[in-house]
This record gives sequence, C-alpha cells and structure tokens, in this order.
Amino acid sequence: MKMYRIRAGFREGQPGQLPWGLHISGGHKSFHMIPKISLNTLKIVETLLVSNTGKARCMSTGMQKGSDFFFRQLFDTVSSTYTYLLGDMKTREAVLIDPVLEHAERDAALIKELGFKLLYAMNTHMHADHITGTGKLKSLIPGSKSVIGKSSGAKADLHIVDGDLVCFGSYQLLATATPGHTNGCLTYICHDQSIAFTGDTLLIRGCGRTDFQEGSPESLYKSVHTKIFTLPDHYTLYPAHDYKGQTATTVGEEKKYNPRLTKPLKEFVHIMETLNLPYPKMIDKAVPANRVCGIY
Repeated sequence: MKMYRIRAGFREGQPGQLPWGLHISGGHKSFHMIPKISLNTLKIVETLLVSNTGKARCMSTGMQKGSDFFFRQLFDTVSSTYTYLLGDMKTREAVLIDPVLEHAERDAALIKELGFKLLYAMNTHMHADHITGTGKLKSLIPGSKSVIGKSSGAKADLHIVDGDLVCFGSYQLLATATPGHTNGCLTYICHDQSIAFTGDTLLIRGCGRTDFQEGSPESLYKSVHTKIFTLPDHYTLYPAHDYKGQTATTVGEEKKYNPRLTKPLKEFVHIMETLNLPYPKMIDKAVPANRVCGIY
C-alpha cells in the first residue's frame, strides 16, 4: 500500500502533484494496522470538564506523562456534536475535526490560547444536523485549510480519499472511507494513539441513520464490519455525536454490545428501514451551507 503524506508545501522522494496543489509521495513503505503504542504502555486518563455557561461543554483527555500528543474533546449541546482538537505539543501543529459554526470563535480562541497552529479544519462527512465551522475558522485563522472527503460533493481546500494521510507534527490520521450514512463518510484513524474518529458511521451503541443523503444500510454495515470492527479491540472510538451523555467507546465494546451492528446484515437492514425517524429539522439549512464549506 502506498502512503500519501498530505501537508501544505511538503515534499519527499519523488513527489507528484495533486489537483489541489499539494505535493504527495508514493513511496514503497507498507502501512501496518498495528499501533505503535499498546494499551499496556499508553495509559489514558480522562477528565470531564463541564461548563455551565453558553451552549457548550468541553472534555479533555490527558495522555500519559511524556506524550507529545494533545487531545481535547468539545461539545455542542444543540446538535449534540463533538468537535476534536488534536495537536503535536512539540511542533504546535494541530487539526480540528467536525467544528460547529456557532462555536468557531470558541475553537479559534482556544487554539490561539494554547499556542497551536491550525493546519486543517476537517469534516468526517457533509453534516445535515448543523452547519460546519470550517469556513468561518478559515477567516478566523488565516492559513488554515478545510478538508473533507472527495465523495462528499462538498467544497473544500483539500479533498481526500481512502488511504490518504493527514499529517500534523509527528502524528498522522489515516482517512478511511466508511460510506453508508452518506457517500462521503470518512473515519480518521490515528494508529499511533490507538484511536479513531468515526463520524456518524458508528455511534456509541448505535449508528448514523441511512434514510437520506445517499444513505445505504448495506453500505454502512459493510463499512463498520470491514473498516472499523477489524481494528484492534482496545482502540478507542470517538463519534461525531452522542445523545445520552457518553463520550467514547471501544471497538471491542461495539462488537459486543451495539444493538444494531451485532445483528446479521438482513436483520440490520430491517431495523434501519423501520426506524421511522422524523425529518431532520436542520437538513434544509445545513446541507446547502455545508456544500460550500459552511459559508453561503
């Protein structure tokens, strides 16, 4: 498997030129689905910080002492959306996953306060329940770029595909295509930290709906079972939403306890086709806005 490093102005080996003007290197190195740091050597201590002001709460996860990996989980109470700030403590380079428009100023202020340089504001897919904050963040943090899957159909500075690597400092996120909720859904995997950001494809004891935006229960089932459930059981999974107050899960937990995705395919499809969920209240506003990076 070829490894592609995605970074503005990055060159290595024999680079090619991507349509959006970034340099990539193919190389001949193999990418192994094995974490560099096992669960036994990486102790994750989670601290929940709840703010009663405004419409957001934030949660932070501290890594083992000596780790240069920064992680911060942020929350929007209106859409129950999680936003994730990841950074390299040495280089100060950072990425932001699934930002919400109403909290763009909050996120920009936090990034500035912590002394990070935001490289990419990324989306796991084109959302239907909130407007993305990527476009607003680009104006608040000049030089940052918006990122989304090529199959999403949305505008962005960078369109990535399955197998691309998004790099910040010494860390990287592997873009993994997990369609089913939408055609453009991506799961971002950080093997170095044994974590993955699953968007709406896999939720905690649930999954994203499949009755709009090119949704397909068959595709979602295949994505989860072939791309997420094949990760090591101890990998921590961070979804784009949670509606019951939980913040994370693991591959092993979902393989054992997910009430939908533990079922055979035929039964799963029946469950998804008979949910009878209401029409998404934000979809008519959010989808058109998110097609143009949240600025319209």
